Amino acid sequence: MHLNPYGEDAVNLAADLANRRPETPGELADRCRAAGLVLERPVSQEDLDRLGAVLDAWEKVVDATGERERAALANRMLAEAAAYPRLTDHAGGWHLHYRDDGQPLGAVLFSLISVGTALHLAGRGMHRLRRCAVTECDTIFADTSRTGRQRYCSHRCANRDAVRRHRARTAAPSGAATG
Repeated sequence: MHLNPYGEDAVNLAADLANRRPETPGELADRCRAAGLVLERPVSQEDLDRLGAVLDAWEKVVDATGERERAALANRMLAEAAAYPRLTDHAGGWHLHYRDDGQPLGAVLFSLISVGTALHLAGRGMHRLRRCAVTECDTIFADTSRTGRQRYCSHRCANRDAVRRHRARTAAPSGAATG
């Protein structure tokens, strides 16, 4: 996976994995490959367990109530995943890796998600990582919209909320006197 300047690929992968956590090492491998991540080693149960801890920490970043709290939690993840950046061309073109070579997938995902999240928040805005605004939906998404005002995880949730608001506005007040 090539990390773009805003961390979009990494935070979208993190959101995908957090919203529907993989249940087996094979599922984790398939979903990482589908996201463009080059797997250098077989995926193990330890990788899956490590991913669970990574996503638990990452969801705290998502759910942080203020910028300073979000930054502190992201910084904690970055400190734990610390490795010096290095140039590599293993996937057909030079790009940066923010991890040591030969790491198991769980450690790779920890570095990738940590750095990608920090790049996304710093490049796009500290508010651009959240859960869907629909009360019944707790789906996480990275706001990559041009305006930075995305509130819903999908058009379906946006439409559901619009219908709900419309019905609330047009409903007759209960107990209102008639003519």
